[in-house]
Amino acid sequence: MAGPALDATAGAAAQAAAAVTEIDGSSLSLLWGLPFAGMLLSIALLPLVAPHLWERRAGAVALFWALAFVVPFAVLHGIGTAWAAVVGAAVFEYLPFILLLFALFTIAGGIHLGGNLHGGPAVNTLFLLIGAVLASAIGTTGASMVLIRPLLRANDARRFNVHVVVFFIFLVSNVGGALTPLGDPPLFLGFLQGVGFFWTTVHLAPVTGFAAALLLAAFFVLDTVLWRREAGGPPPRDPTPDARLRLRGLVNLPLLLGVVGAILMSGLWRSGVAVSIYGEHLTLEAGLRDLLVLGLGLLSLKLTRREDRAANGFEWGPIAEVAKLFAAIFVTIIPAIAILRAGSAGHAAPLVAAVSDSAGQPIVAMYFWLTGALSSVLDNAPTYLVFFNLAGGDAQHLMGPLATTLEAISAGAVFMGALTYIGNAPNFMVLAIAKRRGVAMPSFFGYLAWSLAVLVPVFLLATLVFFA
Repeated sequence: MAGPALDATAGAAAQAAAAVTEIDGSSLSLLWGLPFAGMLLSIALLPLVAPHLWERRAGAVALFWALAFVVPFAVLHGIGTAWAAVVGAAVFEYLPFILLLFALFTIAGGIHLGGNLHGGPAVNTLFLLIGAVLASAIGTTGASMVLIRPLLRANDARRFNVHVVVFFIFLVSNVGGALTPLGDPPLFLGFLQGVGFFWTTVHLAPVTGFAAALLLAAFFVLDTVLWRREAGGPPPRDPTPDARLRLRGLVNLPLLLGVVGAILMSGLWRSGVAVSIYGEHLTLEAGLRDLLVLGLGLLSLKLTRREDRAANGFEWGPIAEVAKLFAAIFVTIIPAIAILRAGSAGHAAPLVAAVSDSAGQPIVAMYFWLTGALSSVLDNAPTYLVFFNLAGGDAQHLMGPLATTLEAISAGAVFMGALTYIGNAPNFMVLAIAKRRGVAMPSFFGYLAWSLAVLVPVFLLATLVFFA
């Protein structure tokens, strides 16, 4: 007799929790997006207008904007609803996100490619090509953390080296991750929704190869011009002494494979065991994945020799900065995602109307550009899910008759994360590392000028060839 009563009670509790955690995006004004906009503008402007304040108080600024959403929302919609939304964002989005970044940052930071390459046009282009390929095997974060420091050392004697880091962000931190679900979080979410692992490889290989080839060609031409301009001046002193190439910290390679295995396990295994947290279900496989990822990162700290990390110039600053800023982004983005999910019933209805023609058929080019444009300022993983669901949400149908639409959504989410520093987490980490190594990286708007000049023409050509 007690069993049915307990089941009924549990069911009622689950319904109540779901009611608490569900935010009706159709009832939200666009004004709820102001804290998110404030957070983005702070990242863009404060390093320019108040650099000392930003350097010392970036965490406090992030906390201010998070509270600017949470406090008014709690007053108007109830503490329970606000608390459930924040906890849900933390448990199901932020924690898996930051734990994976922590593991990849820590493990990759223990792999040291020693020696000194001389970063001329051919060497740099080959380096970017290898990094772009590697990004789909170990993720954009893993590839970025393994390769950015050797690339910086190879070019530390160059008078012009900013473009090297900018193109590294374009290719290794973003575009190169489009070939597998391991490459970038949006594709991993698609994998969890039922998109085949190798469907991504087969269907995105042509557009990814096209975009990467254009970017590599543009880089080679630009680097050659700047290399020849440098040749006219006195030869600079190379601060890194010549030495043969040597890979150290090899104990981290199986740990890196372990992270990949943990992610695959969570996507392929269905335990049927889950706990309810405010109406959302945390599965055993997801929890085990996060624990394994955290454990592998900690194991790397224990097993890696200190001198290998020291040789990499490893420090916690970049991941700490990302953790603080993205915590606020994941909180302030809550109403923006809710409004998008409301579809035509919400204040983002014009966006919904823009992706369909008069017959209700998808406009593929608009899916590519809208998914990409929003992914460049919102988190690209939930943005991918929004447009995935706008296109029907049925993985089998999207992989079949609507394959081109799914290709456009996938490519837009991955490629256009490169448009801004905040479009993808590795962008920010590479930026922080490069600045600490003395590279005069462009400001938020300076980087945007680079992406508008280089990436947008490439994406327009990709639209004409693949998505028109």
